[in-house]
Amino acid sequence: MRSLVGLVAVVVSASLYLYSLSLYLPAGPRRRPHSATDKEHLDSESEKLQPPDSAEETSRLKFPSDLEELRELAELLQFYKTEHTGYVLLLFCSAYLYKQSFAIPGSSFLNILAGAIFGPYQGLLLACALTTVGSTMCYLLSQAFGKRYIVNLFPNKVSMLQRKVEENQDSLFFFLLFLRFFPMTPNWFLNMSAPIVNIPITFFFCSVFIGLLPYNFICVQTGVMLSEVSSLDDLFSWERLLQLLAIACMALLPGALIRHYSQRRLRLDVQSQNGLITDKKVQ
Repeated sequence: MRSLVGLVAVVVSASLYLYSLSLYLPAGPRRRPHSATDKEHLDSESEKLQPPDSAEETSRLKFPSDLEELRELAELLQFYKTEHTGYVLLLFCSAYLYKQSFAIPGSSFLNILAGAIFGPYQGLLLACALTTVGSTMCYLLSQAFGKRYIVNLFPNKVSMLQRKVEENQDSLFFFLLFLRFFPMTPNWFLNMSAPIVNIPITFFFCSVFIGLLPYNFICVQTGVMLSEVSSLDDLFSWERLLQLLAIACMALLPGALIRHYSQRRLRLDVQSQNGLITDKKVQ
């Protein structure tokens, strides 16, 4: 009971912090005319330059559930980032860690948002760092508060993962990489169950950073393209086609190397039935 109360206290505290942060949305950036010509030009575009009502802005600060909401949120945060980079960065990092720490689905939308707001390089660095830190926080929360509840809720899946971890102790790090590249179990479940099946936190931390790098790269590049593409002609340009080719190589090459290694060294279940893994082993 004490662990449940502690977990609820952590969730409530984090939720209040994130909500309070969204309420302190700073004033939107405005251009100041320096001459009569500039003033006339700005007057003609005043509707575009003036930010919407603050209450409306706050209502738009929510986790996106589809691409339309994602595009609207990206436009809003890009608008504020011009003069309030620190606030946008703090808000994005806080929201990302909130999702990852409490195993809330939908991190792919935030990875895409990272690419749209921060660009390909900063966006990828942020996505990888936040994914790793957030997953590690989920690991620590599960270790401190959730072991008994997770075992009671998912007894079969926990026992199956425990058995596979024990079978692959000699190559545990590569086994964890395999699970990230070819998830036999959802990432959120692996984050929560890792401390229960005695996966060392150092192995866990490094495997998340490396194993989810291709996935984060794809999502961030998707966000970059969504923020830059305005027509089908832009999408099918040579530059975009080369970007898509690079994304495909980034996604396929590490997975192929891990699969090649796993076929020789790991003992894995490779067939699934009714959401559970059957007992076929790869030597």
